[in-house]
Amino acid sequence: MALKEIKNRIQSVRSTQKITSAMKMVSSAKLRKAQRAVEGAYPYEQKLSAMLSNFASSADENMSQSPYLEKRDVHRVAIVVFSSNSSLCGSFNTNIAKQLVAVLHSYKHVSKTHFKIFSIGKKISQFCKKIGHKPVFENNEINDKPDYQKAAALANKLVESFLSKETDEVVLIYHHFKNKAVQVVTTRKFLPLEIKKEKKQSFSADYIVEPNSQKLVEQLIPYVLRTEIYTTLLDSLASEHAARTLAMQTATDNADDLLQELSLQYNKQRQQAITSELLDIVGGSMA
Repeated sequence: MALKEIKNRIQSVRSTQKITSAMKMVSSAKLRKAQRAVEGAYPYEQKLSAMLSNFASSADENMSQSPYLEKRDVHRVAIVVFSSNSSLCGSFNTNIAKQLVAVLHSYKHVSKTHFKIFSIGKKISQFCKKIGHKPVFENNEINDKPDYQKAAALANKLVESFLSKETDEVVLIYHHFKNKAVQVVTTRKFLPLEIKKEKKQSFSADYIVEPNSQKLVEQLIPYVLRTEIYTTLLDSLASEHAARTLAMQTATDNADDLLQELSLQYNKQRQQAITSELLDIVGGSMA
């Protein structure tokens, strides 16, 4: 490789490094904002779920007949998949796509036409069409700017589909944000709802429930489901920004390594050229 080519490549790598460094800073800022949103929403969801479990424990046996808890033979499945709209976030979307394929294969007895894919994000929407599963619902905006009202509308669609028996099971596939370096691909059953009935809490005696615990639980369940979709959106968004921050940091570090190699190569060739010119000069003077 000629000196000029190496010099041009060094300049190109430096330009790319500036871009990746800037993208890392932007993603880090977005990550902090998304992380605060997740940390603010999770305690509310957990408290709401705890209330549901506590009151479900005190409800009578008819609670098991709730349509939200009805377990059926699974012949029709709705899968809600959360991805990003853009790339440059490492294996974030690839991992989601692999998990979707694994989940589809796990329902071996379900016909391909009986799957309903709800895609949240351009990347997973494109992948679904590529493998022959055209989504019945697509939203490429809600994942970039999670909004509770839009999340509630999506939850209502899923609930309506389940209660009308158009689907027998609803599954969520998304990244769970643990920290900046770790995002875990998670598959979770959304419906039928599984309420962990715990032993009655001592504080439950302090509440007077009207008309009864069962009615309260029936009213509480939709709120819990809507909140779950909203926090899942926040979880996925925080994971996306964390993955992109890490990917841009890796790209910037790789650019540093490449620049060192190219600089070393440039200096070696430059020294060889200088030595060759000196030898020519000395040889000419001795002739």
